[in-house]
Amino acid sequence: MDVMRPLINEQNFDGTSDEEPEQTLLPVQKHYQLDGQHGISFVQTLMHLLKGNIGTGLLGLPLAIKNAGIVVHEGFLESTVFVSNSTDPSHACERRSVDLRVYMLCFLPFIILLVFIRELKNLFILSFLANISMAASLVIIYQYVVRNMPDPYNLPIVAGWKKYPLFFGTAVFAFEGIGVVLPLENQMKESKRFPQALNIGMAVVTVLYVSLATLGYMCFRDEIKGSITLNLPQDMWLYRSVKILYSFGIFVTYSIQFYVPAEIIIPGVTARLHAKWKRICEFGIRSFLVSITCAGAVLIPRLDIVISFVGAVSSSTLALILPPIVEILTFSKEHYNIWMVLKNISIAFTGVVGFLLGTYVTVEEILYPTTVAVAGAPQGLSLNVNSTCFASGLK
Repeated sequence: MDVMRPLINEQNFDGTSDEEPEQTLLPVQKHYQLDGQHGISFVQTLMHLLKGNIGTGLLGLPLAIKNAGIVVHEGFLESTVFVSNSTDPSHACERRSVDLRVYMLCFLPFIILLVFIRELKNLFILSFLANISMAASLVIIYQYVVRNMPDPYNLPIVAGWKKYPLFFGTAVFAFEGIGVVLPLENQMKESKRFPQALNIGMAVVTVLYVSLATLGYMCFRDEIKGSITLNLPQDMWLYRSVKILYSFGIFVTYSIQFYVPAEIIIPGVTARLHAKWKRICEFGIRSFLVSITCAGAVLIPRLDIVISFVGAVSSSTLALILPPIVEILTFSKEHYNIWMVLKNISIAFTGVVGFLLGTYVTVEEILYPTTVAVAGAPQGLSLNVNSTCFASGLK
């Protein structure tokens, strides 16, 4: 009996075939799809989770309290954690001969080089060092606001309703790391331990969010700016170092946040390219995406407005609108529960309202910015309130 052999010997076949193009095409490769043999450890996952959630948004939360009041802000932060589980300036915004946008562009080549790192495990050392530097800067910030806090008796419990959209965008933007949650779980060697890492990480994040937001506003009150680092004294090296330390942390945060859109966009674009051009095309796409976010920072150099706008548009979509809709579509047929549907509808509705109002208010502020005269500046010079030397953290 003759043994049937394949028509095409994959190892020794030198001819041509009508199906050859299909055989030469490689499947779309995604770095986050693992077989359990490779990946990141529990500690690495926790470091990346903390790094992804502690960024520019944390420094802007005291301004969110100003726009909402203490009671509204604390309640919203805690409920958002339950529902969803910038580089700061290196110099004071004083008179300078070089335009702020030039400083922003100087960071662009370094960020492009950073996002060329394709694997999360290769970012662990940078992520660890960034967490250390940000922890040191936060300790300095906490000791300053605690030692210089005035009597909180006259603080407003609730702010005017017209400021709520700005508060919504800033508060939701703080949860900037929600997009890296699932990729981190898929990257873990022991994915069963991910809930433990998530609980520890989000507990730390929640404590930092609530405490720094409250203490920061209680210290600086109506003088609070888009980033609390802008309120620190500029005549002492200790507080200047805060901006440098935190800037390094934000610098690394960008690469972790960038991992998710890169894994979604790049494999689909490069799947049908020749192997010789894949790497070149991938680096080109990464450079282009980074340049887009840099262009946004250059065009809108107000950190407070950038945070509110990005939070209202993208963060509300990722954290409040899409997750409940996906849960309804996924589980409604198998485990239909009217309370689950009502819960998800209410969450999505809140996200849509915040999306519309927050976008409207921030776009209006971008088109008609508030300007103030700068004390000691040349006559006729005015600056945007809370303007910063570099605005990053865009999603």
